[in-house]
Amino acid sequence: MSVIANTKLSFDEDQAMIMEVAREFCRNKSTMQAVRGLLDSASGFDSNAWRELADLGWLGIALPEQLGGSGLGVAHTVAIVEAMGRSMLSGPFVTSTLAAQLVLRAGSSAVGDRLLRDVIAGVPATVAQLESADWGSDSCACLIDDNGQLQGSKRFVADAEVAGWLVLVSRYRGAPALALIQAEQLPPAAIKTHTLVDETKRAATIDFSGLQLAPEAIISTEGLSAALRDYALLGALLSAAEATGSAAACLDSTVEYLKTRKQFGKLIGSYQALKHPCVDILNAIDASRSFLYHAATLLGDEPLSRDAEIACRMAKAQASETLLYASDRAVQFHGAMGFTYDCDAQLYIRRAQWSQQQFGDAAHHRKRLAALLLDE
Repeated sequence: MSVIANTKLSFDEDQAMIMEVAREFCRNKSTMQAVRGLLDSASGFDSNAWRELADLGWLGIALPEQLGGSGLGVAHTVAIVEAMGRSMLSGPFVTSTLAAQLVLRAGSSAVGDRLLRDVIAGVPATVAQLESADWGSDSCACLIDDNGQLQGSKRFVADAEVAGWLVLVSRYRGAPALALIQAEQLPPAAIKTHTLVDETKRAATIDFSGLQLAPEAIISTEGLSAALRDYALLGALLSAAEATGSAAACLDSTVEYLKTRKQFGKLIGSYQALKHPCVDILNAIDASRSFLYHAATLLGDEPLSRDAEIACRMAKAQASETLLYASDRAVQFHGAMGFTYDCDAQLYIRRAQWSQQQFGDAAHHRKRLAALLLDE
C-alpha cells in the first residue's frame, strides 16, 4: 500500500527559518498572562500582534507571487501554526489561510484576486460552511437564486466578527458555489456570537438571507468540488499543527509542575505513576510532528493526492488524541488545583475539546482512512 511505501519527509531551510522566527515571535507576543488577558476581549486577539504578523508576510506565504505573496506553498504555514498553538497565540491566521486556499484552488476571478490581496495585506477572512449540528453532513441548504440573492444561514463561522471577507459555501443553479462577501455587506443583526468551550476562539452564526450578490462575486467552477475537499483536508492538517503545539506546551507546563511540587517530602515527579504518562505524551507528540511534516511534504498547489489525503487524516487523528490525553493528564497531575479555572491546564483541556471537533475528530478520520487503506 502507498501509505507504507510513501514515507517521504523533507524540511528545507525556508521552513527551518520560518519555524525559528515563528517560535520567537509567538513566545514574545503570547505569554500565558497575555493569553488570559484576551479571553474576555471582543476579538480574542491582539490587533498589534496581528499587524506585525501581517508585516512579516506570513499571510502571503502560501499565496502566488503575482498577487504579492511569497509563493512558498501552504506547507510552509504548518510550522507557523504549530508555534501559535504552542504559545496559544489567538487570531484569525488559520481561518484567513484556509479561506485564501479555498478561493485560490476554486479558480481565478477578479473578486477572488482582490480577496487574496486583502488577506496578504492583513485583512482577515473566513469560510462559512457549517449549517447543522451534524458536522459530518455534506448537505448545503444555503442557496443563491437566479437573481443572485442568498437564502440561508451558517453556524460556527470562525472569527466572523473580525473578518473583512467571508467565503460562503452555497449552491447556485444546482451546483456547488462560493459567494465572496465583504463584511460591510452584512447588517449587524445578521451576526450572533457563540460562547465556545475554548475561550481563545471566536465563532458566530450568520444569517445571509436577503443578501444580494453581484455576478462576479459568485464562483461556480468545475474544480470547486475538489477545492472544497482540499479545504477540509488542509483545515484538518492546520488544526493538527495547532493541537500538536498546544500539546507540547501542555507537557512542558505539567513537567515543570512535577519538578517543583512536593508531597510527603518528595517531588511528585519522582513517582513512576506520573513519569510514565509524561513519556507516553512525549512520544505521542513526536509521532504527531512526524505525521504533520510528512503531510506537509506531500502538499502542493495542485489538488491533493491520495497519499496527501491519507497523511492529513493521520495527522489530525494523532494530534487530536495527543492533546486530549496530554490535557487530561495535566488536570489530574495538578491535583485539586488542576480543576480550577486559574490553572493553565484548564486552557489546554478546553483547547483539546474544541480542537478535536475541528474538521473531524479521530474517529471521523479513521473511518475514512479505513476506506482509503483497506478497500483495494
